[in-house]
Amino acid sequence: MPAAAFISTHKLAYRYRKSGGPRVLDGVDLAFDRRTFTLIGGASGSGKSTLCRTFNGLIPHFYGGRLRGEVTVAGRPVADQSVADLFDRVGTVFQNPEAQLFCSTVAHELTYGLESLGLPRRDIRRRVAATVERLGIDALLDRAPHTLSGGEKHLVTLAAILALAPAVLVLDEPYANLDARHVALIRAILQSVHADGTGIVICEHRLPPTLPDVERMVVLQNGRVAAAGQREEVLRHDLEAWGLETPLPVVIGKRLNLTPLPLEVEALPPGLEWPQEKPPARPAGPRAPAGGRAPILEVEGLTVQTGKRAILENIGFSAGAGECLAVVGANGAGKTTLLRLIMGLERPSAGMIHIHGRNIRGQSAARLAAHVGLAFQNPDNQFFRLTVREEIETGPRVLKRYDREWIRRLIERFQLTADLDRAPYRLSGGEKKRVAFASALASRPDILALDEPTAGQDYRFRRALAGLLEEVCGEGLLVILVTHDLAFAEACADRWLLMHAGRILTDGTPREVMRNEDAMARAGLVPTDRYRLLNANARGAESV
Repeated sequence: MPAAAFISTHKLAYRYRKSGGPRVLDGVDLAFDRRTFTLIGGASGSGKSTLCRTFNGLIPHFYGGRLRGEVTVAGRPVADQSVADLFDRVGTVFQNPEAQLFCSTVAHELTYGLESLGLPRRDIRRRVAATVERLGIDALLDRAPHTLSGGEKHLVTLAAILALAPAVLVLDEPYANLDARHVALIRAILQSVHADGTGIVICEHRLPPTLPDVERMVVLQNGRVAAAGQREEVLRHDLEAWGLETPLPVVIGKRLNLTPLPLEVEALPPGLEWPQEKPPARPAGPRAPAGGRAPILEVEGLTVQTGKRAILENIGFSAGAGECLAVVGANGAGKTTLLRLIMGLERPSAGMIHIHGRNIRGQSAARLAAHVGLAFQNPDNQFFRLTVREEIETGPRVLKRYDREWIRRLIERFQLTADLDRAPYRLSGGEKKRVAFASALASRPDILALDEPTAGQDYRFRRALAGLLEEVCGEGLLVILVTHDLAFAEACADRWLLMHAGRILTDGTPREVMRNEDAMARAGLVPTDRYRLLNANARGAESV
């Protein structure tokens, strides 16, 4: 354990409900000093987020439940400190930045916490100015938080916490739903903050891109500590046994007995012959080609104009049965807006959308739900029933498409059997995603649209989701993925649409799109590790 523990837990056990319910944490003994960069990893439901809620007093003061053992911060039990007492000691950035943004302007978001601490106005101005300069968000100060892009919301939330100058900064999946540019920016900020002496704790399902910055790793499994130690030591274990995906450079390094283990593609020795890993086997091209039939979806000249700003401009493409189409691009490229138009949740300024040859203009979202199943990026935006069971079954019953056996398969596939009588809003982020997927598929739509489907999902579930998409495409559905997870899109999608600033830059297979270096650079995307390694191998073979 670190010599100077700022946060420590001793025989920590916790369940959310006072009686009954599973024990989320079970006998956790850990310590974190105020200068170490630590990664807490583990599968969905392993207890990562719950553990972090004990650091800032949300457990037990807000969530209640039954807490046993002890958590101390700065030498004092958390049970004896209020959430307000811990406010500027343990700064927490939640997975969903919208949960922390509630003021009318960004400027007010940055001053609110400092004002709550009763700091003099001069000190507040000094701290805010320094934080704004550090994160480069001066242009956002007069904006309303709800008008910001996903990446901008992450930056503002981080800025509001950093202004408090906490001893330890705790972040829950800080890179979820972010493009490569924002990931690099937040990484650089965290590196700088850590260099200045702030301890950092990151909770993550996925090890990249956090891994190169990490000094210490903790792995949780079923609420217990499965492993804890220095990064290299933990990486030598079988991470997949704990539901974590091993980064490809680490896989290669372990197979070739490299020391230290390479954490990024660039760290691999040049000209290295490595055991090639291939994506899951699937047919080349669409699994169930349309065979001369009209495509399911046709988009022509689609434009969305807000004032002088074009959110989408002259978008056109078609897609058919059995195809998995990934829409990729940076934050703010217009990807989610495109999905909302197809679902009938927004209206275009110009252009047309045809589903099965029929123009959907003027059709309600309720009517289009018979054809398009959509799982939102934030599932809270689509829940409206009291239980998970009702949430899944309502659509099929209203549309008169109720299939008991199909719904049973979905419930099993998405591991929701134990949650059917729970309220959707009380589930974890990953569990909410699974309910949204099941609800979108329950009515057997012609088009399945998923917005950031792998955010908050662990390695095992990502593999299961890939298998499900393979299955539904084989049954003739058109799947549309909007995602920043290029590795998942590479493994699952037949075709990519690369978007930038409301336009389609290029359209082709994943390899064709990533080969277009100019388009990728313009969109601010970085090719996958697998693609880069394959390309490096190919170039090496050509030079021989």
